[in-house]
Amino acid sequence: MKAMRVHQFGGPEVMKVEEVSLPTPAANEVIVRVKAAGVNPVETYIRSGAYPALPPLPYTPGQDAAGVIEAIGDDVKNVRVGDRVFTSRTISGSYAEFALCDDAEVHPLPEKISFAQGAAVNIPYATAYRALFQRANAQPDEIVLVHGATGGVGTAAVQFARAAGLTVFGTAGSERGEKLVLEQGAHRVFNHHAPDYLQQITAATEGRGVNVILEMLANVNLGKDLTILAKKGRVIVIGSRGKVEINPRDVMLRESDILGLLLFNADDRERRAIYAAIVDGLEDGTLNPIIGRELPLAEAPAAHEAILQPGAFGKIVLVP
Repeated sequence: MKAMRVHQFGGPEVMKVEEVSLPTPAANEVIVRVKAAGVNPVETYIRSGAYPALPPLPYTPGQDAAGVIEAIGDDVKNVRVGDRVFTSRTISGSYAEFALCDDAEVHPLPEKISFAQGAAVNIPYATAYRALFQRANAQPDEIVLVHGATGGVGTAAVQFARAAGLTVFGTAGSERGEKLVLEQGAHRVFNHHAPDYLQQITAATEGRGVNVILEMLANVNLGKDLTILAKKGRVIVIGSRGKVEINPRDVMLRESDILGLLLFNADDRERRAIYAAIVDGLEDGTLNPIIGRELPLAEAPAAHEAILQPGAFGKIVLVP
């Protein structure tokens, strides 16, 4: 089978398509024929070697995929050959024609959700759910600001928050992005290039501030976020690409909290809750993954460059 392989950490060019052996499922394992694989920023950090936990070399990147069960090992009871699924983890990597998975890490993919959309589910939607409900403990009478609402996690967070009854604000950097955020259910959208957008957000809350902020680029925005929080407000740090300076008095004044998030820290109970909510949302139509670009597997290096560029719009997926 064809798979994207990394033999040394470095730039996008270290990823090469190679022929590798098709894995054989052991007990409680399955093989997924990958129809689409999701691309996430964390995969660029791992590939470059700039991540706390690195896989042994060589390896195949990716955890997010959607496809069809190709084969099952002994004692697999939850899926059958031919079932449509999305993955929440893989053993062998998802940038490939086939992926080996633990049977507990494949989940039903409704017929109305395409394989490309299924590949856009795992990390974005699991991160959004964990941020809103397991870290921020967001409540229906609160206002949430999704700071960077046009990417995979951002659109997922807008959909989850709207379905849960929150008042949803989002930011975008273009008219196209603003339209997307409103289409996903946001009540208000603000262009983060406008010099007074923070004042606009505060005015939209009648001066009270927002209760929860989901922050995708903390090294740029965290210090500013702290000035527009309501009392007892929470900022959930989902992404950061460097250091940031903050004024602790902004936290003290509001008795606010800065909470970090790393999806891989979720325990088994939390993971079960996350994927139960995702499957329910896909089935009832409240969750609808947005695809920005579909690229051939061989263009994974270009996908890794694109996902770190400003102006994210939906999800990038690879098609083997």
